[in-house]
Amino acid sequence: MFDTNYLTTPEFITDIVKTNKKITKSVTENFSGLLHDQRDFILACTGLLMKFYTRPKEILNVQKNVFKLIQEQQELLIKFWTNQNNNPLITPGKNDKRFNAPEWNEPYFDFLKQSYLLISKTVMDILSETELDRKEKRKLLFYSKQLLDALSPANFVLTNPEALKIAVQTKGESLTKGFKNFLKDIQNGRISQADGITFQVGKNLAVTKGSVVFRNNLIELIQYTPSTPEVHEIPLLIVPPWINKYYILDLQQKNSFIRYAVEQGFTVFVISWKNPQAGMGNIAFDDYVQNGVLNSIDVIREITGASRINTMGYCIGGTLLGVVLAVLTAKQQDLVNSVVFLAAMLDFSDIGPMGDVIEEALVKKMERGEILQDGIMPGRLMEEAFNLIRANDLIWHYVTNNYLKGQDPAPFDVIQWTSDNSNLPSQMYLYYIRNMVLENKLSKRNTLNCCGVPVNIYKIKTPALVVGMQEDHISPCRTVFTTTELLKGPVEFMLGGSGHVMGIANPPVKNKYGYKMGGILEEGFDEWLRTAKSYQGSWWVPWSKWLTERSGKLIVAKTHLGSEKYPVLMPAPGSYVLEQCCTID
Repeated sequence: MFDTNYLTTPEFITDIVKTNKKITKSVTENFSGLLHDQRDFILACTGLLMKFYTRPKEILNVQKNVFKLIQEQQELLIKFWTNQNNNPLITPGKNDKRFNAPEWNEPYFDFLKQSYLLISKTVMDILSETELDRKEKRKLLFYSKQLLDALSPANFVLTNPEALKIAVQTKGESLTKGFKNFLKDIQNGRISQADGITFQVGKNLAVTKGSVVFRNNLIELIQYTPSTPEVHEIPLLIVPPWINKYYILDLQQKNSFIRYAVEQGFTVFVISWKNPQAGMGNIAFDDYVQNGVLNSIDVIREITGASRINTMGYCIGGTLLGVVLAVLTAKQQDLVNSVVFLAAMLDFSDIGPMGDVIEEALVKKMERGEILQDGIMPGRLMEEAFNLIRANDLIWHYVTNNYLKGQDPAPFDVIQWTSDNSNLPSQMYLYYIRNMVLENKLSKRNTLNCCGVPVNIYKIKTPALVVGMQEDHISPCRTVFTTTELLKGPVEFMLGGSGHVMGIANPPVKNKYGYKMGGILEEGFDEWLRTAKSYQGSWWVPWSKWLTERSGKLIVAKTHLGSEKYPVLMPAPGSYVLEQCCTID
């Protein structure tokens, strides 16, 4: 079934040599990190065993679950031998796509599938029911899920009926192609998720017409060309996250949020963050506030003549906007007319799966520089961390597709974006990860200082729209909702469908996920959810209505961009968005 001719070619020898060099280099460079992960998992397991040792009732709970599993496996085996697989004991979750192919319903593979699902459920049930410290329990659940996901029968060629079928149909060529893909990915240091050819920034991504009107060492500020004869007098500044690039909000023309905003008559500006390279590790969080957002506000006010602007912050861009608003409040500067917190957190008490492994030891390890390279947190590491949150979709799907089936990744604009990472300056990142993520100081009054003033988000009076995503694993919607309880000014909450990325890139023409609005605030997320009304369509539409009401009168759109003080520097998407992480990797 495997094309053995490839094994005798010079190409194979060259690939093996390159692969061995890459593996050796990777193990050497990441040895400290590997030891940390192993130690962390071993300590968590040791704590679990000690709990079993000191509390016999926990052993009884384990025995109960194991005995139940044995009974289920026996029943499953009987069903297999008697060919009664029309009434399964367990089925995959609604979002589990690993076993969707009809081949998994064949008796033998259906037995493997159900057996695996039963074992996985038993392990997770045991951990969930064991009385452990909340942090330790979540850590164990996280690591256990990673292990169970890795051991899925879908991930091995001899237990994956789709891969076997394709291998037979192609007379083993799929296995040869898969092995080549595997060696290539090892040499590149990452699993291929996108072809890198179909979608390209400036060609069919980030093509909304506009110009760079300001640049410093941290940002390029892009102003977009009006597409309506009149525009609202109050401009809009969008602050994207700097972990990835801004064009998640400007994908193809059909699903570009920025294009949509321009078409609604808003004068739109967006920050395009520089991709930090070696030697830029001393850029601080204060620099992102001052040189990033505050400078942008000054430039926009000068270009448009507006005294105040509207703002929107996505993900960590929203967190940054919260700090900016607190700084402006402390300085008594009324420059922001409204703010939209889009899948963004100001309170970090529960950050979802990532919070299961972010702890003091890991942060200290970062602070000692054991993970950083040349003062930079490589974007590749951030991508890998986010992939682990949805390992089945973002890791194992591509393992089975690329290696077991010998296929190339399908073109997908969103995946192209997620693969296009940005590095992070060590000083900024360490400040953020310790003070906000680990110690949650942003949600505490006057605990942080920024730009020479104390940060107190409880004093922010700016009218706010808080937008969460129902299936968000990065900014959990419950935590996003907490922002409504922190701000002093008028606030509304809206809940979009899907997750942190797909829920954002959800144009009205798709009519796909829907949204909820109008629930009762001030009584917690559950009460809001119970009383909110569901609507069809995209959250973009009610957002546009909300912002229109806060954008002033209509004025004649200017035919030129920038100003005499801030002339056009180059066409959008600019140069910073094209910078890659390769100089660090």
